[in-house]
Amino acid sequence: MEKGIYTLILRLDVPKDIRIGALGVITFQPGYYIYAGSALGSGGLSRVSRHIRFYRERYRKAKWHIDYLMEEAVLEKTVCAETNLRLECVLASGIGGDSVLRFGCSDCDCASHLFYRREEPTKEILAVFEKMGLHAVEHLVR
Repeated sequence: MEKGIYTLILRLDVPKDIRIGALGVITFQPGYYIYAGSALGSGGLSRVSRHIRFYRERYRKAKWHIDYLMEEAVLEKTVCAETNLRLECVLASGIGGDSVLRFGCSDCDCASHLFYRREEPTKEILAVFEKMGLHAVEHLVR
């Protein structure tokens, strides 16, 4: 399986207080949330398929920060690109902007890997991948 980096684009329609594991309860505003992740392990980009499966089937208890958010939000899209390089932090930095501190970045020095937008962010995300020199593919989940 190809290795790479990806984003999950989630939508919340109303404000929600959500318990995010050890981070505790966080208030999420209506809008879009962009999670930046890596898929460099042995399963490669099949990690994205596991996120989608968790979202649709809830086949296990929430384990990762993103799992808790996916239990409450709509997973709209994924955007993925193949690479063997550890670029998820570069991707997160390229997205930037309003973020949820310490979300999804316990294994790096980033402030966050989850970012907020009021408007649908797909074009912006594709532009970040392009600026990184990567060919991104989007997949509609809903």
